[in-house]
Amino acid sequence: MSNGIASAFLLAVLVVAIGGCDFGAASQQRPNAVRNGLESPPPSARYGVDPARHRVWILTRDGVSIYDVTRSERIVVPLPYWLWVDAPYAYLPDLALGPRGEAVITSNVVPTLWRIDPETLAVVSVHPLLLDSDTDKDVGFSGLVYSSEHEAFFAVSDLHGSLWRIDPDLGRARKIWLSTPVRKAFGLTVLPRLLRQQTSRQTELCVRTPRGGRAVDFAPGERSAYVSAAPCAGRA
Repeated sequence: MSNGIASAFLLAVLVVAIGGCDFGAASQQRPNAVRNGLESPPPSARYGVDPARHRVWILTRDGVSIYDVTRSERIVVPLPYWLWVDAPYAYLPDLALGPRGEAVITSNVVPTLWRIDPETLAVVSVHPLLLDSDTDKDVGFSGLVYSSEHEAFFAVSDLHGSLWRIDPDLGRARKIWLSTPVRKAFGLTVLPRLLRQQTSRQTELCVRTPRGGRAVDFAPGERSAYVSAAPCAGRA
């Protein structure tokens, strides 16, 4: 199956699969504001697409559903001792695919990650992160993304508006000090270098919020970053 055909199949499966997913009341957050056009709605499901392996990964209240196009099958992987809270207390936890096709899942309550192996399709490790800051707070993550350019994961907390760089071994998380907190964040996107060159901007991350995407520009050394009030050139 060519990459183009595989991608088309995966997108079709994704539409059907997400349509049948129910993550609870999280999809009903802030209905009045959404109806009035003041806010963009948060996602009702979290997913990742892996064209190389013809897979769609979808995070639901029961764990992770994996759809394999080539075999026309669905596998459900439970997450042991997974902690998360429903709306209106927090936005959904998130799922991101790593560099080897593994899936990493967050909690929106505690700084712990679950990793699913791409070969065995089972949870092979659980990672309570060692934070370098905010150790007196309950830090969960409502957005997660892997950046091949930085060789690290980035995560965002909707409650605290904080941004974190997570080591690829999923052992430690370093807080990136922001010019202003990005509260109510519910998604992260890494903007490709080509897009940054085309727009003449240095924005590396786009954080999605109910008021639109916010651009994050790292300072040298990535210890701090500036959050722009203007929407970023990309979709989180």
